[in-house]
Amino acid sequence: MIPLRDLNPSKTAPVVTVALIAANALAFLWELSLGPGLQPFVMQAAFVPARYVGEGLGLAGLVPGIESAIVSMFLHGGWAHFLGNMLFLWIFGDNVEDRLGHLRFVVFYFAAGLAATAAHALAGPDSVVPAIGASGAISGVLGAYLFLYPRARVVTLLFLGFFIQVIQVPAIVYLPFWFLIQLFSGLASLGVPSSAGQGGVAFFAHIGGFVAGPILLLLLGGGRRPRPRPATSL
Repeated sequence: MIPLRDLNPSKTAPVVTVALIAANALAFLWELSLGPGLQPFVMQAAFVPARYVGEGLGLAGLVPGIESAIVSMFLHGGWAHFLGNMLFLWIFGDNVEDRLGHLRFVVFYFAAGLAATAAHALAGPDSVVPAIGASGAISGVLGAYLFLYPRARVVTLLFLGFFIQVIQVPAIVYLPFWFLIQLFSGLASLGVPSSAGQGGVAFFAHIGGFVAGPILLLLLGGGRRPRPRPATSL
């Protein structure tokens, strides 16, 4: 199922969401310009769990690990990876930004990305596979969206064999279904050597980000509905 849009208009302009999409797009275009130099760059700049967790660096590796995790949020492994992430961010990010406000949404987004990276590292601390992509942070957005708008409708492209149908699915159905896929896939990947996971999906980053989303939302005060503005008399 591919989401196309949600039927949940936001009240404010999603300037941060648009800025994040633009930043990811610029970073991806820059990646494409590197040519043969892309792989060495990714290996050096991306977050590699074994480099910061498996070697037991402790606090000494905390700051460079956070820097690497943030850089990794803006790197993608191909067009499908990039476009899929940006589609989810565009559909679900505006409403979470609307609830939190622009500044708190920035804090939320990067905190969710770091939580997702931590979950990925804990699931495979000895992995030498570089972890890249915005999907961990976006998973946090999905978790927060589900908490805030469970009844919102998601217009979805559904593939049934040779038939394609556009349907409306409640967020309370679509997003838990997405999460269960990540959970079962992540559990199935446990014990698989990291060398066999080249180019794979960081399922535990998705799981960690999704779970962290509602928690971060509440910590940042996004669980409270904004008070309606009092009417003014003329």
